[in-house]
Formats: sequence, structure tokens, C-alpha cells
Amino acid sequence: MNYLLTTKQMREADAFTIERLGVPSLELMERAGEALFQLAKELSPKGKILLVCGGGNNGGDGYCCGRKLLNAGRTVDAYPFGAKQTEDCQINRAEFEINGGKILKEMPDGGYSLVIDCLFGTGYASRGDEAAESVIKKINVLKKRGTKVLSADIPSGVPGTNGLVKGAAVNADVTLCIGEIKTGAVLGDGLDYCGKLQRADIGICLPDFDLEGNGYAYLVGKREVAEVIPRRKRNTHKGNYGVASIVAGSEKYTGAAYLAARAAARSGAGYTRLYTPSAILPYFLLKTPEILLSPLNDGGMAAFNEEILAAIPGGGLAVGMGLGVSEEVAKLTEYLIQNHSGTLIVDADALTSLAEYSAARLEEIFAGRSCGVILTPHPLEFARLVGVSTAEVLENDLALAEEFAKRHGVTLLLKGASSIVTDGNRTAVTVTGTAGQAKGGSGDVLSGVLAGLAAMKLSPFEAATAGAYLCGCAAEIATKIHGEHSLLASDIVEALGEAFLSVTEYADE
Repeated sequence: MNYLLTTKQMREADAFTIERLGVPSLELMERAGEALFQLAKELSPKGKILLVCGGGNNGGDGYCCGRKLLNAGRTVDAYPFGAKQTEDCQINRAEFEINGGKILKEMPDGGYSLVIDCLFGTGYASRGDEAAESVIKKINVLKKRGTKVLSADIPSGVPGTNGLVKGAAVNADVTLCIGEIKTGAVLGDGLDYCGKLQRADIGICLPDFDLEGNGYAYLVGKREVAEVIPRRKRNTHKGNYGVASIVAGSEKYTGAAYLAARAAARSGAGYTRLYTPSAILPYFLLKTPEILLSPLNDGGMAAFNEEILAAIPGGGLAVGMGLGVSEEVAKLTEYLIQNHSGTLIVDADALTSLAEYSAARLEEIFAGRSCGVILTPHPLEFARLVGVSTAEVLENDLALAEEFAKRHGVTLLLKGASSIVTDGNRTAVTVTGTAGQAKGGSGDVLSGVLAGLAAMKLSPFEAATAGAYLCGCAAEIATKIHGEHSLLASDIVEALGEAFLSVTEYADE
């Protein structure tokens, strides 16, 4: 499992390893330098190599790598940045120079096959430092001219915790995360700047390590998803796999209901049932032959019928997609939170209606829940729920998501280029997907998939992590055919089968 650490958590792990376990900091620097050295050789089998080193331990890692490259017969120059240097950085710089390394007085503009970015690592914070920004921009110019860029720990200019770039940042081809992957490498702008992510285990130990509730997020991979997708026995029937129900749609948004229901039917449930207003129910006749159709009310677009809601079977139930924002939808959502007997996925208009009409009562509403609840907001929807700006959500997405989930006893799936899933005790991040998903309907597909997985009795946290991963995987598959610009939500639905197959085949290996 790949853990994701904030800057604060990584510093605590460093201190724990050095002070409590007695591993010298210079030894850790030597191991980091060795990992950079091995990767640098792969990326640049020949040609000159440039180190760009700050004065902290990230710079020390770079000088250590440079010494090893020199001893391997490579030509290595170093451009030092910053007047102050840590003691360990000074030691490794001196060793670099003793072994023949050249220290440059000016940042070069060409002539290198590889530049190794060791400016700041996780120590960078937006500070309006024009000199630092100038160096970062010059590294990016080298890349445009054909030089490969390797960043140590995280690209300089990318904050280690939230990944939100506010100035210049190094655009790396490869980032080697030292110790553990930093949350900033996969959140915010991190994925756009890191290039290919790799990790170097240099023996840093996590304090108070405990797989359950340790406070460390982790990256969702194929193995984590394969472990929770139930295997289907040959001697089985549809009743073994539960019911996925979709409460969605309006005269304005018929497509949301269609996409969610089709996605649920593709996601493993034995039955899929679509509950939609009577006025639009005929639109779905014969277009969804595998899906059971039920009216959501007595006729037209009138108030929702409580008797119909009470008859919705337990299992996975997704509500909100295309229902419209109204007090009636807020009441409908409250009723389901407090009466449904399976797992309830609250999405789209259901979230917005709660935020607009029931914000003052959220704690009371969730305290009275009778089911497992998954909320699936994007940052704007989440900002409305917690009563802060979208900018504040993006700045503190991990902490805000964990706090909200823990306080209300729900699982939160905060959607984005990387999606955060947390129940307040466990936190996972999924990075599958493409920019083609930034298009209407993608969230409806996700909610349908979650309903299908919940129908098969995955826990809310399991369903949310697996669903986010699988939808992203399906989008990647579909993008290879349609491209990011032309990708449609319905293309993602069609690729779900291959996404599920990739996971089940992995489990069989």
C-alpha cells in the first residue's frame, strides 16, 4: 500500500526515524542520494547532468546523488541556490566538490541531458521569491529545449500538502518521492507537474503506525479494489447481488437518470430499478430493457409520494441526479437518510437542496440516519455544505473532508482530478481518470456505479473507493478510443465492463 503524507506528517516521520530510532540524518541522505542516482542513470544513460540544489536537505540529497554520478564517470555540474545551508547539505556539497563536481555561478540555459531539481522539496511555500521563481522558470526552459527533468521528492513550487501552485513550479518528467508519496503530489495541481510518480523507500518509519485509523491517507490501486469486489460463484442467481435503486430525473434533466441507471446496471447489482417522476417515465420505456421502472410520484411532477419511497428496497440507493434543486428534494433526501435500510448515495441536486434548505439542521439530519451514507460533492457543492468558499475547500480539502465525515458519521467522496474518500477514520485518494471527465454526466455515472457496488454489500467506504477508481479506469479506457475532447459520459458507461474485468483479472493473477 502506498501511503500519502502531508508535509507535517513527513517531518514527524523524519524526526521519529532520526531521534527515536537513531538513524543518522546523513545516512538517510545517503540513501536518498542513492535512489536519485539510480533513477538518474536510467533517465540519462549519457550526457551532462545538472543539479539545481537549494540549501536544505533536499539540496543535500542532490549533492549526494551528484557525488555518486561523478564516481560513476559522469560529468555533473551544480547550481546552488540560497545563502543558507543545513549542516548535512554543507557536508554533501563539500564531498561533491572534492570528487570533482563543478559549482556554477549562473543558471545555464542548455547543454544537459538531465536536470535534477533539488531546490525545495516539501519545504517550499509560496513566498513571492522572484529569485526562486526565476530559477524554476529556467528549469522549465531547459525542459522545453529537450532536457529531461527529475524532481526530488516533489517538484519545486508545488506545495507538499495541497498541491496548489500559486506561482512558478517545475514541470517534471519524473518525480521521485523520498520516503512516502506526498499528498501534494496527487492533489491540486500536483498531477500536472509531477510527471511519472515513483517512490523511494529509504527506511523512514511512520510513528504510531497502525493500519486502522493511523491518520495516513493512502493511494487506491488495483490491488485495493480487487480485494473488495466480490467474486461471483457459478451456482448463483440475481437475488444474491442485491438491488441498485436510482432516484433521479426531471423534465429538464432526463439524461442524468438514464446515465445513472445504466451505470448501476453495469456495476454488478442483481436488479436495477429507476424511480423517476411519472411525467418522464415513458421516456425510458424500451430504452433501458434491463432496468425496472417505477414512478416516483402519483402523476406529473408533483410532490414525491412517501409510500413509494418507503417501498424502495434496501441495498444501494442513489438520489439527486437531475432532480432539480428545491425544498421538496431536500425533504425527499432527509426522508431517505432517516428511513433507507441499505447504503444511500447523496449526489448532485440532493446535495445542493440540503445545503440550501437544510444547512442549519445537517447535524440533526445525519444523526438520525438509518443507513450508511455516501456524499459525493465536487468542491463547489462541498463548499456549500460546510459554509466556506470553494477556495478554502481547495486549500484544505483533505482536512475539511476528514473533519466533515467524522463529525457527521458519513463517507465523503470529494470529487476532482484526484478524488478524496474518507469516513473520518480512513482516507483514500484515487488518481485514475482523465480530463475528459470534466463534462456533464460523469458524476451521474459515478453515482450509479456506487449504487451497484453498494447493492453487492460493499461497505460505504469500500464502495466509494472502488467506484471512484473504476469510473476513472473506465474513462481512461474510453479516452483511448474517443480522446479527451470527445469523451462522453455514456462512453464511460460502455467501458465499465473492461474496467471491472481489469480488476477481476488482476485478482486472478
